[in-house]
Amino acid sequence: MKSLKKLLVLLLLPLMAFTAAHKFYVSVTNVNYSEKDKALQITSRIFIDDLDKLLLERYDLKAQLATGEESPLADAYLEKYLRAKFVIEVNGNNVDYTYIGKKYDADVVIFYIEVPNVDKATLKSVQIENEILTDLFDEQQNVVHFKIGDQKKSFVLVKSRTKGMLNL
Repeated sequence: MKSLKKLLVLLLLPLMAFTAAHKFYVSVTNVNYSEKDKALQITSRIFIDDLDKLLLERYDLKAQLATGEESPLADAYLEKYLRAKFVIEVNGNNVDYTYIGKKYDADVVIFYIEVPNVDKATLKSVQIENEILTDLFDEQQNVVHFKIGDQKKSFVLVKSRTKGMLNL
């Protein structure tokens, strides 16, 4: 019986080691058009621990996101980083967007962004350039889902290919 337990532990131990050693680096962004608001509404989900590491390495800020000790500077630095690494083009032109804010959901930060005053009648293309976390993690994948009217398209953006476009 003792030898069976030892054998079982020896067989399971390597399997458990692999589950803890592997980490995925991924964000998911949804781009939707709101008829009511005449705006592109964007949500982006990014892991909290990845953003904490980014803020420490890039800005030397120990942010402690989603804790009672979160730095009061965290939101400003996150917005600054988003504006540098997340670019939106409408009909081939860069557009300004409104950073609405963020909220926490389990182990992710959800960012809310809006591009106001978008006329669907003249909307021909929307392009997203998403370099979020690609400067920190070579394996980073940024998934982008477009849904504008009945048009849907998804992209997996990586360090070597950071742009995705939906043509209408």
